[in-house]
Amino acid sequence: MLLPTFIVLTIVTTSFNPQLLAIHSYADEPALSLARISTDFLRLRFQQDILWSPENTEESSLYKGDVFKPASVLVPIIARPHGLQVLLTQRAAHLHHHAGQISFPGGRRDATDTSAEHTALREAQEEIGLAERQVEVLGRLPQYYTGTGFAVMPVVALVHPPYEFISDPFEVASIFEVPLSFLMDPRHHQRRQIDFPDGRGSRSFYAMPYQEYFIWGATAGMLRNLFHFLRADLPE
Repeated sequence: MLLPTFIVLTIVTTSFNPQLLAIHSYADEPALSLARISTDFLRLRFQQDILWSPENTEESSLYKGDVFKPASVLVPIIARPHGLQVLLTQRAAHLHHHAGQISFPGGRRDATDTSAEHTALREAQEEIGLAERQVEVLGRLPQYYTGTGFAVMPVVALVHPPYEFISDPFEVASIFEVPLSFLMDPRHHQRRQIDFPDGRGSRSFYAMPYQEYFIWGATAGMLRNLFHFLRADLPE
């Protein structure tokens, strides 16, 4: 499957406001069916050996360092009576990396972590109070390289009750949920573009605004990969 190349921009400095950039276009794939947005299908899909291609964002080209720092995030999916929800956080405004941005619970790998799953679960416990016993790990998405120098392993999981999340105010400004059906509908996958004034050319990135939250950058890039993974084997 040949995928278009778009660069998902994640930068440290807030030299521009991504929300003010014009919408260049929208992704044009069909939305996932409700049958593919279910706990049964999610479990089955991560057990299958399927051929699929993650989106080529080339975000790593924005990083000028030599070594990427290992990190993991948890992609928590919650079964609510009204449908599956993806839990996201808004990072505290004072943080050094990705301050104020929308992200999954997660962070840099510690020396004592034994796996990407260990990192993701530990960070989710620290950031939002999610206990490991509530988490059913389904599997991993491809490693995602950010423009800020992190090699992020997304760990997708189902979260079981009780749903009582408590944020760490030092790291997390808010916790919220977005319907998985919304995020898996390309009609909500905006493409925006920035033209750098210093001669670096143009960069395009995905954004998925939801209510007052502006989901973009690496988080939107990983959600696009989840979309491609769940839709794999569908005809073009």
